[in-house]
Amino acid sequence: MTGPKERAVAAYRAAYGEAPARLSYAPGRVNLIGEHTDYNDGFVFPCAIDRGTAVAFGSASDAMIDVVSADYGEVDRFDPTAPFEAAPGWRTHVRAVAGVFRARGIAIGGMRIAIAGDVPQGAGLSSSASLGVALGATFDIEGALHPTELALIAQAAENDFVGCACGIMDQLISARGEAGAALLIDCRSLEARSVPLPADMAVLIVHSGITRGLVDSAYNERRAACEAVAAHFGIGALRDLDAASLAANEGALDPVAFRRARHVVTENARTLAMPAVLAASDWTRIGALMAESHASMRDDFEITLPEIDQLAGTLSAATGGVGGARMTGGGFGGCVVALTRQDRLPALRQAALDHFAAIGRAPGLIHACRPSAGLERSRYQN
Repeated sequence: MTGPKERAVAAYRAAYGEAPARLSYAPGRVNLIGEHTDYNDGFVFPCAIDRGTAVAFGSASDAMIDVVSADYGEVDRFDPTAPFEAAPGWRTHVRAVAGVFRARGIAIGGMRIAIAGDVPQGAGLSSSASLGVALGATFDIEGALHPTELALIAQAAENDFVGCACGIMDQLISARGEAGAALLIDCRSLEARSVPLPADMAVLIVHSGITRGLVDSAYNERRAACEAVAAHFGIGALRDLDAASLAANEGALDPVAFRRARHVVTENARTLAMPAVLAASDWTRIGALMAESHASMRDDFEITLPEIDQLAGTLSAATGGVGGARMTGGGFGGCVVALTRQDRLPALRQAALDHFAAIGRAPGLIHACRPSAGLERSRYQN
């Protein structure tokens, strides 16, 4: 199967009868640890993956934007100077990014666009962030905006137009990812430290087969609970709260809100600990941090599902103590990520296949990903 770039170009040619002028490409991501900490101004530790979204584009003879989706075989046409108006499915994401440009007073002229991607949707691998960053680079036709600014535009599209109160992690790693490394991102300052992954480390992504939708899930509820606890303490975000202070105030907080906050506070600590543990190839501690993170998501944040718990436990056991596994992404489905040594990959792949056989479901994505570079912009050359 050809990749997103080739398919986007082919769709552009088929729709418009000529080659595109340029290409934008942005990857999806897998978060190694640090879940639901980003919108609490905390720390996350993702890497970009070797799957993403490509946008082939060129100018148009009028002021309208014409879009074709290679993945769906569908089209859209809208006026980027008009107020935002939602449209079915993927179209809203395209219009939302254009809406942010309009809201910021950045003019967009007429364009012809073709989109193709290979990030599984609803898998927790940030297909929407990948699309948003690639579109931001497309509409920034002069290349004037820094990748961080494009990430902020893609986040604003989700927050202000799509209706998902997501944090900045997904968009920032898509825009700024580095090959062979994860980024320790401070979601308050947007500073990112590159942390090379050990040469013998494998990052295995296993899709549970259960898709999820952030807008339709309890994501926004949990964000509200976190903000309520921060307000109780009079702080800007849960990033500013330590475990001792939280524990001392347990009786004054709603029990559910307390557990939500405990997850965030402890997850920040685990995330800050992970880079040094990785650098030392301390497989036992890596496994412990992954297990603690999953348990916290299951018990305190309540975003896992029994089948996800089973898959994470199966993969963790298959590491033989060399690494570990946890759910990754917003929750209620999606993927489990495992960190292990390369020589353990066959055992983990077989464990995943056995899991799906036992539950009577076709295997989901089982992919040893390569930590990849972020946003790419290029002129199209035949």
